[in-house]
Amino acid sequence: MVVKLTGRLICADAAEVGIVRAHLPEHIALTHAEPGCEMFEVRQGADPLVFTVLERFTDRDAFEAHQARVQASEWGRATQGIARDYQIEED
Repeated sequence: MVVKLTGRLICADAAEVGIVRAHLPEHIALTHAEPGCEMFEVRQGADPLVFTVLERFTDRDAFEAHQARVQASEWGRATQGIARDYQIEED
């Protein structure tokens, strides 16, 4: 079953935007290299404090492995205080 995550990363201020921009390229590269990653996009929207997030993984195991890697990563540590509004679906 494919797992999809959609939502937003919502920065409180320009400092949080700077944190996201500083760490995002490596986070994207590492995620694209993960087994089971079919799609991963994080884009800054019309509101410069909000990034849209789109993820698709081949199955629940691949998605959970991604989540575990993120929690233990520099990205996870640097962005842990930034608000997230995510929805997860399985097809």
